[in-house]
Amino acid sequence: MKLNQYFLCIIMLWLSGCTWVETTKEGGEVFLVKSYNVQSCQHLGSTRSTVKHEIGPITRSEDKVREELVTLAKNRAADMGGDSIVAAGPATDGSMTFDIYKCGDSPQTTSD
Repeated sequence: MKLNQYFLCIIMLWLSGCTWVETTKEGGEVFLVKSYNVQSCQHLGSTRSTVKHEIGPITRSEDKVREELVTLAKNRAADMGGDSIVAAGPATDGSMTFDIYKCGDSPQTTSD
């Protein structure tokens, strides 16, 4: 029985480091920027990204969770015609809200 629990823990730890969300081609062209970079941009709306932050008793890496939340937001922004996103607050329990903007062909942006 202990051997099964050991292997289960190993698998859970391994899965907690995996990236489950893939960037679309269009999402790869969206920038995560600070709010001062979008002052002259058109606000298109917002999106709330949600991913698993825990797998069973294992809490996933905050950096990995945030990376996936940003990826989901970039993909959604691209679907809405946006080219920039701004985090509207911190990630909490695997969720994060982003504002979506259209800044034009060459946004003057600084990545986060």
